[in-house]
Amino acid sequence: MAIYDESLDGNMDIEAPQIYIMKRSGERVIFDGEKIANAIRKANKEEGILSDKLTEEQIAAIVNGIERDARNASRDLSVEEIQDKVENSLMATGKFNVARLYITYRYKHNELRKMSNIDQKISGIVERDNEEVKQENSNKNPTVLSVQRDYMAGEWSRYYTNRYLLSDDIVAAHKDGLIHFHDADYFAQHMHNCCLVNLGDMLDNGTCISGTHIDTPRSFNTACTVASQIVAQVASSQYGGQTITMSHLARYVDISRQKISQRLKAEFAEAGVDVDEEKLKKIVEDEVRREVESGCQTIQYQLITLQSTNGQAPFVTVFMYLHEVPEGQIRDDLALIIEVMLKQRILGVKDNRGFYITPAFPKLIYVLQDDNIEEGSKYFYLTKLAAECTAKRMVPDYISEKMALAMKGDCYPCMGCRSFLTPDRFTDAQKGNLGNAKNYVEGVHKYYGRFNQGVVTINLVDAACSSGGDEAKFWEIMKDRLNLCHRALRLRHERLLGTPSDVAPILWQDGALARLKPGEVIDRLLYDGYSTISLGYAGLAECVFYMKGVSHTSSAGDAFGLKVMQLLNDSCAQWKAEENIDYSVYGTPLESTTYKFAKALQKRFGKIPHVTDKNYITNSYHIHVTEEIDAFAKLSKEAEFQRLSPGGAISYVEVPNMQDNIPAVLAIMKHIYDTILYAELNTKSDLCDVCGYSGEIRVVKDSTGKLVWECPNCGNREQARMHVARRTCGYIGTQFWNQGRTAEIADRVLHIGLGEIQETGSVNPNASH
Repeated sequence: MAIYDESLDGNMDIEAPQIYIMKRSGERVIFDGEKIANAIRKANKEEGILSDKLTEEQIAAIVNGIERDARNASRDLSVEEIQDKVENSLMATGKFNVARLYITYRYKHNELRKMSNIDQKISGIVERDNEEVKQENSNKNPTVLSVQRDYMAGEWSRYYTNRYLLSDDIVAAHKDGLIHFHDADYFAQHMHNCCLVNLGDMLDNGTCISGTHIDTPRSFNTACTVASQIVAQVASSQYGGQTITMSHLARYVDISRQKISQRLKAEFAEAGVDVDEEKLKKIVEDEVRREVESGCQTIQYQLITLQSTNGQAPFVTVFMYLHEVPEGQIRDDLALIIEVMLKQRILGVKDNRGFYITPAFPKLIYVLQDDNIEEGSKYFYLTKLAAECTAKRMVPDYISEKMALAMKGDCYPCMGCRSFLTPDRFTDAQKGNLGNAKNYVEGVHKYYGRFNQGVVTINLVDAACSSGGDEAKFWEIMKDRLNLCHRALRLRHERLLGTPSDVAPILWQDGALARLKPGEVIDRLLYDGYSTISLGYAGLAECVFYMKGVSHTSSAGDAFGLKVMQLLNDSCAQWKAEENIDYSVYGTPLESTTYKFAKALQKRFGKIPHVTDKNYITNSYHIHVTEEIDAFAKLSKEAEFQRLSPGGAISYVEVPNMQDNIPAVLAIMKHIYDTILYAELNTKSDLCDVCGYSGEIRVVKDSTGKLVWECPNCGNREQARMHVARRTCGYIGTQFWNQGRTAEIADRVLHIGLGEIQETGSVNPNASH
């Protein structure tokens, strides 16, 4: 659990910390009350009637009140929020003419400022003084030129999108935090969100990369190299995550085995050396293992070091599921690949000083199944390796085959961090092969080659607060907000309609998602369930607490929360039936948006205890990070809600250092297998470059009240000289986070306390936290 140091809060005799505000450009500057006073004086001066003017004492009182509000906000207020407070304070004095003049003055300056607003933001990016941009994405380094270029293009895209592509009410709802229109920085282009790459088709039947034809690989090593290049190309043609499966590489192990065997036989024969079959087989298998180790290392290092056009390593997930291939040699080869991948991730990668650290990508997903979950089962050794990897490096995440088959009818991976496709519903001969895949088998469900069109998220907390606690009014507001989300999602869908396959040949022509002809549009891939489109949601915990006064872990809160989730599903089902578009409910992985929503809520409703008093809101259906609950109860409770989030969701448990207690990790994994579709364990794996400390780097407040990271051993606070890895949105971040997300990390409680771990090296599932 991250440690929050409140030593700077309690002693009022200590000089108060400096107050900061956030400028429109994103720059963080010191609060200056004199600027407020001067703005009021200008309006005061224009008011001709002496009796309607404010005295200097009244002006000072307004400034002092706003300064007090800014100090108590526990975050940086924006310029707009400060100006709103000035307007409200002027109105409260009864000097309405002065207030009117101030509002007019503000409006004129805002209109002038709009002309250069985008210039200000771009300047903040290139000069590296835009605090919001610095911490927008925990896997992007904003000092890198390619990231700056991506952010600059993104600012233009947002401007163009808001001005020309979205309706005014959707823009206003996004700005006010009622909804979130995701990835507006890419919306101007005809791009989709995320996908499952049909790597098997591309490797087995050939593909093109940058106009160069790539034949079927003739070794495992070559297949891994080609796979890495495909991932990089796909990452540059979409804005979300992608998933590849190791089963698509498994057949190339035996291709290498046959080549190695033939070569060695020829070499021994030429040398006149007689080697018996058993010895030859062992020599061959040793070389095969070395090639698998080399190929897996190629994938891991390539995906860590490659950089897509948006300035970050490809956001890629590697799926490891033994039952994707038949029993026999190919399954044994897949098991070998999985074993090697896990062992290499346990080791980690070296930073520029030679320390082994936890990489963010590729993300790993391991499927728990009947022949690997119990000790003594055939592949339990792999599950034990996965547990060791989780304890050391926070990956893999876990999908339960048992729950997947029960809930979806098939076991298949999610895209990116959590987005799931809807189950395949187009296996008939007429519609089955919509993407013209060369590896399509009629009657066999298809998942690889499919994708997600995009996401719009509803802020459940705002809907609750807007209702004032009136349940009838809440459902009416939800209906209106869902209608708004539907229209915004339609815009995402319509933006993709008419897109020619030529915009991204790797996706639409060369097999990653389809094999369409040049000039052919992608429209048919947007219907009939080939792709999905996601209704996101956030803040169920705060929504339920506001409406019912209890957590959704209680019976009353549980019932209301499930009713909210059912409404989301019913809405998606209605839209899908009417339009033949697969809308699906998606537990949004808020990153920077969690802070944005929190600020908007505080601005609209003030600070409501347990609802809007944090600088973040809770992801999806998750139990609030501060609620005391044990790991097993948390997973069991959240499983109820995960069933109603079919478009994607992930649960987690926060645990202490588990490297010396692998049986406890295995006990949680067994509970995941029996209980919930998709879950993970949040362990800690930090490193301080200054002193070499390895453990948990903590969150503290600096002298300005800002949350910063500090090494508990040497006190280092320089982010460039520490490696902090935290899972925040279903994936690991390593470039630090905004103040809202950092506060959420600091507030997390452990779901397994040290007292619950038994001396036998296991965990008691019945223990109360």
